[in-house]
Amino acid sequence: MDPALSEPELRLVDQPSTSVTAAISAPPEAIWPIITDIGFPAKHSTEFRGAQWLDDATGPSVGARFEGSNANSRIGQWQTISTVTECCEPVGFSWIVGDPERPLAEWGFRVTPIDRGSAVQQWHRLGLGESGMTWLIGREPEREHEIIAGRFERQRRNMRANLEGIATALGVSIEHR
Repeated sequence: MDPALSEPELRLVDQPSTSVTAAISAPPEAIWPIITDIGFPAKHSTEFRGAQWLDDATGPSVGARFEGSNANSRIGQWQTISTVTECCEPVGFSWIVGDPERPLAEWGFRVTPIDRGSAVQQWHRLGLGESGMTWLIGREPEREHEIIAGRFERQRRNMRANLEGIATALGVSIEHR
């Protein structure tokens, strides 16, 4: 059985979240430029295709916006607008996707210094804004938990691959937690 299906009941209204954490043998200062490179995860994701800064932004700062391109076999291709909500070098970077008043998701990284490197967490929280998932749950509300659990499992695979990509880019070791 898929471990995600054994999670407590997942309901969109509760804005559930998921995350992955790994110990990467590099200091937070070395990891920071990679986690704030909005295009980097596209190298390791089965869904995210890339991003570009908007409104003359050239890098991360609170309030900066970027457009992301995505694609999957269930929904097809789509673009989103994200807004940076946290940019605390070198320990925290996060952004909301969609309408800031009613985001469809929130993503982020947390970097904590540890012996011989950093604990790096990538996390994802569902929002209440309109998305492909809200559309699918609206069509099949009896499958809400299964839909969210499946989405989280795919996102965790992509986030693990992203953390592995960070370690590879730095030429250092990684240990998943």
